[in-house]
Amino acid sequence: MSAIALGDDGITRCAWGDSTPEYRAYHDTEWGFPVADDVRLFEKLCLEGFQAGLSWLTILRKREAFRAAFADFEPGVVAGFGAAEVERLLGDAGIVRHRGKIESTINNARRALELVEAEGSLAAYVWRFEPDRSAGPSVAATTDESRALAKDLKRRGWTFVGPTTVYAFMQAMGLVDDHAEGCAARAAAERARTAFTPPAS
Repeated sequence: MSAIALGDDGITRCAWGDSTPEYRAYHDTEWGFPVADDVRLFEKLCLEGFQAGLSWLTILRKREAFRAAFADFEPGVVAGFGAAEVERLLGDAGIVRHRGKIESTINNARRALELVEAEGSLAAYVWRFEPDRSAGPSVAATTDESRALAKDLKRRGWTFVGPTTVYAFMQAMGLVDDHAEGCAARAAAERARTAFTPPAS
């Protein structure tokens, strides 16, 4: 299968990014563009955990419902969720009703607060794992950097953060630019990455 596709709008994209309207918007404006906002980074880590075993399109279509259910993924709020909130979330048809993933999100919110206390910000921490920017797009499911980040998150008590999940997070948040060669968004993502200064602690 070709890595790129020419859309009916005349724009060349990564093939997956041209497959549905939701993917088009996500691919063209979000995927691969650098993010330094702690809430967005936390949200993406959580949603990648929910995506495990499912398609990202399923999660993308439910993203607004997830945001409503999880207080816009504000770690300080989600960290305070208890048994009553878990039961509420298990009854929410708008999200993926998986007890383990729901409880993981609450746990990870608490771990995120600890990480910010220790490292200054979630952004400063995750961007330390950015690979060499000179590398071209990858088709790998994991990398040395994603394995290192996953291992360290697990050491800190995070769950549902395996190296494949973490690499998908890194791709989405712009720590790497895996837009295929020939994809129109690749140049835009590279410009954004060039202008982006990774946050310091």
